[in-house]
Amino acid sequence: MVEYGNGVSEVAGRSGGGHSMDAGAAIGQAVNDSIHTISAMPPGALVLGFVIIVVGFFLLKRAF
Repeated sequence: MVEYGNGVSEVAGRSGGGHSMDAGAAIGQAVNDSIHTISAMPPGALVLGFVIIVVGFFLLKRAF
């Protein structure tokens, strides 16, 4: 029943949300989703993101 928001950790027959997930699994899924998003981006978007991050670092360095 993944299409309704219930994953493998849910017991069959249980309905609705309200499922509890441990922090380790949530962090692992966040990292996995981030890696997948970055790997699926086109090269132009990656370069633009890198430039924005570098400019942001320079602005933070100058501000503090």
